Amino acid sequence: MTIYVGNLSYRATEADLRAVFADYGEVTRVMLPTDRESGKMRGFAFVDLTEEANEDNAISELDGAEWMGRQIRVNKAKPKEDNPPRGGFVRKPDLQEQ
Repeated sequence: MTIYVGNLSYRATEADLRAVFADYGEVTRVMLPTDRESGKMRGFAFVDLTEEANEDNAISELDGAEWMGRQIRVNKAKPKEDNPPRGGFVRKPDLQEQ
């Protein structure tokens, strides 16, 4: 299971998140998505712990907590949806002469 952490301070780092979640077990992965154009953090993260029971405990204790001046949201991450590409060129089927 992956934990979603939202409403993060833009100053939060991977080390900061590892330190907070280490209280709930071994952190196996932290992912801080950044904006493609600006390279700035997007204000949310994903965290994985080794034990699912520890993840549930972290979610129940940290959801709604104030951290770095913001009230963070912590819950189970939803699977990424396969969304079709937006905009751009749409290829029309080839028309054959008869």
